[in-house]
Amino acid sequence: MYSFEPNEEQQMLLDSVSRYAKGDLRPAARECEESKTLPQKLVRKGWELGVLQASTPEAYGGFGERSAVTGVLAAEAMAWGDLAGTLAVMTPGLFTLPILLAGSEEQKKQWVEPVVSGDWQPFSAALIEPSFDFDPNDLKTSATPQGDSYLLNGVKSMVPYAETAPALIIYAKLDGATRAFIVPQNTPGLTVAAREKLMSLNALPLYRLNLENVSVPQANLLPGDFAPVLAAMRVANAALALGVATASLEYARDYAKERQAFGVKIAQKQAIAFMLAEMATEIEAMRLLTWQAAWMLDAGKEEAFTQAYLAATGAADMAMMVTDRGVQILGGHGYIREYPVEMWMRNGRGFAAFTGLAIA
Repeated sequence: MYSFEPNEEQQMLLDSVSRYAKGDLRPAARECEESKTLPQKLVRKGWELGVLQASTPEAYGGFGERSAVTGVLAAEAMAWGDLAGTLAVMTPGLFTLPILLAGSEEQKKQWVEPVVSGDWQPFSAALIEPSFDFDPNDLKTSATPQGDSYLLNGVKSMVPYAETAPALIIYAKLDGATRAFIVPQNTPGLTVAAREKLMSLNALPLYRLNLENVSVPQANLLPGDFAPVLAAMRVANAALALGVATASLEYARDYAKERQAFGVKIAQKQAIAFMLAEMATEIEAMRLLTWQAAWMLDAGKEEAFTQAYLAATGAADMAMMVTDRGVQILGGHGYIREYPVEMWMRNGRGFAAFTGLAIA
């Protein structure tokens, strides 16, 4: 049975992440969203907390062991401050964690340590495709064997830092299954299109990626299965949704306690109180589901992949409901940019499509 109490190392990391989320990410979030930029100083400060390093063995430049539980705890705490900033800090994990989960020993030694042990670098990954029926287990991007290499063809979207990434993990269909390939930035046939224009995450640089006969050597194919990688992405997505939803709930709750209408605090109105109670209940339910999925992944439970899927889909629905009600509770104030709830609602709407932007 798993414990609900973080161990000493996890608690120290959580305390540091929470201070960063409250003191750095939250105050900068609105300006970053409006200016469509994330200061490198802000991202590097988050990187120096060592969240990725804590889930990377010492042999590969880290100081801990792989732990999905630690990853989701940190992701939720950081996303409470700002989702775009959190995704930026976590971007190098999109490259290293799949290699740790599905890579060969040679790939781990070659690629992981230089990323984990150095300063923040925009190593990234490309999973999402610009298709209404996007399915990570049935990609349209293809990998075709050609001699001692593979040719990748397709289009990827919402790729963090694609323009400056030294290398990327690119996912493609090979023999009917999703496989991961390590692709250096300047590989011929790999081109970065214009920056994406999205409903939210305006501070995070996301790009479309075109692949036309991109030749990748066999040595750059990750030999392991995609399922553990996808499950780790899904629990990360669920944890991020929890962070955003909790931010919205707390802000709406505190506002309702202070705002008066017809001589009473609106928190005393039954309709508002019921909404806040349901928001809190859904968050707690999804938090337990997410923690359980992460624990199952760490324990190697066979049903962990199903649990991760349930956590991701449930948390996406929960985030939409909670952030929408956060706007409702603020009334007219919820609709203007002076208050953060409208930004959290736009973020919450996207979680159904965010799988592939973070991994825990």
